[in-house]
Amino acid sequence: MDHGIPLLVTFTVYILGMIIIGFVAYRATNNFDDYILGGRSLGSLVTALSAGASDMSGWLLMGLPGAIFLSGISESWIAIGLITGAYLNWKLVAGRLRVHTEANHNSLTLPDYFTNRFEDKSRLLRIFSAVVILIFFTVYCASGVVAGARLFESTFNLSYQHAIWLGAGATILYTFIGGFLAVSWTDTVQASLMIFALLLTPVITIFAVGGVENSLALIAEHNPSDIDLFQGLNFIAVISFLGWGLGYFGQPHILARFMAAKSHRTIPGARRISMAWMILCLGGTIAVGFFGIAFFRMHPELGAGVMENNERIFIELAMQLFNPWVAGILMSAILAAVMSTLSCQLLVCASALTEDLYKPFFRKNASTTELVWVGRGMVMLVAIIAIFLAMDPHNRVLSLVSYAWAGFGASFGPVVLISLMWSRMTRNGALAGMLVGAITVILWEHYNWFTLYEIIPGFILASLTIVVVSLAGKTPDQKILQRFQEADAHYKAD
Repeated sequence: MDHGIPLLVTFTVYILGMIIIGFVAYRATNNFDDYILGGRSLGSLVTALSAGASDMSGWLLMGLPGAIFLSGISESWIAIGLITGAYLNWKLVAGRLRVHTEANHNSLTLPDYFTNRFEDKSRLLRIFSAVVILIFFTVYCASGVVAGARLFESTFNLSYQHAIWLGAGATILYTFIGGFLAVSWTDTVQASLMIFALLLTPVITIFAVGGVENSLALIAEHNPSDIDLFQGLNFIAVISFLGWGLGYFGQPHILARFMAAKSHRTIPGARRISMAWMILCLGGTIAVGFFGIAFFRMHPELGAGVMENNERIFIELAMQLFNPWVAGILMSAILAAVMSTLSCQLLVCASALTEDLYKPFFRKNASTTELVWVGRGMVMLVAIIAIFLAMDPHNRVLSLVSYAWAGFGASFGPVVLISLMWSRMTRNGALAGMLVGAITVILWEHYNWFTLYEIIPGFILASLTIVVVSLAGKTPDQKILQRFQEADAHYKAD
């Protein structure tokens, strides 16, 4: 049976469903706080699944399984690092950030929090952190646009340029209309679809090859190194993969979910749900790439598409192994992964432009209605820039994500983590740490020193800079120290 009509129908139904949720969220959005942070009303389930879906972009179903299909199981060290980092982020940051952002003048964005936490009258923290968000998130958004374009390109035989606009259009629309609530509610649906696809696909692939034992024999027969967890990896390579986990502390689109939780008391329940979801999804994506090796070695005549582009492995398996209607549902999971992350990234960029640049520097007395519409305009602006960056058809999803992830992890991660743990941290320490983290990532990636993933030196140097500069300066004002201690005591009391 031809896949064209079933895929068109399932994609259309799915996209319309997301847009309807956007309109429902529009009716629940009463002010700018609602538009960019949902009125801090998210419960445990939505917080957990929204954080997970916004984290796991198109790389989950395209970039990572494609890397494993190409290089073997050794690529799964990334997943180990991510699981460790995500758990520590939930444990160390989530609850504290929820309390401290509210205690610091109800901060709605990370630049807002940094400014209020250190009472930065110069507004340098606000400006620089907003600029960091815009630079790295446009690259991150571009990765989502590329993943969506790849999906529509391979599914409907469209040109790459046409596929870009089709893939990004629906996401832009519901984000534009419904803001944070639309993004969070659609994330919950999308997370459910992603886990369904990533549990079902590897199981059916294993059955198609004749079981786990036969799959391993096929893989080992052709290239034994594909089943070696350390194949081709030295100490630096393993540390680089594990270093991905450091990125969680500085990702604005994930941290925003913590800030939007109904209460810090909902965080432990959300953590358990989110970590279970994440472990199952990452296990599934590793299995897709790994057992996909066996399937296409058994059926080399079916592997033209995946040999041309290894990031198509999930798409090819779905189309080869499933009824076209089921394949349409499974491939909608890729669209879900792309849309969930792209939507929250667009919203964070729009928030930074509106709350952290437009309002304080151009329209201090702007009305709520004006800010909401400016925010919507910024969603469109950032989306167009991301689409422009994604126009190169040779872009690879994982490489784009890797660079943006490192940029945020090194720039914001140490500042967020230390600001929540250490009352003695100063404004100058935060600003210097942010600068050192961002510059280190940019230079390290450009010169590729020691082949070490740039997030690791960036995170270490930024952390050291924060401590040294803070201790070299004078102690923060007593009012800042008291506010920190009260917020810390409130968090620890529960």
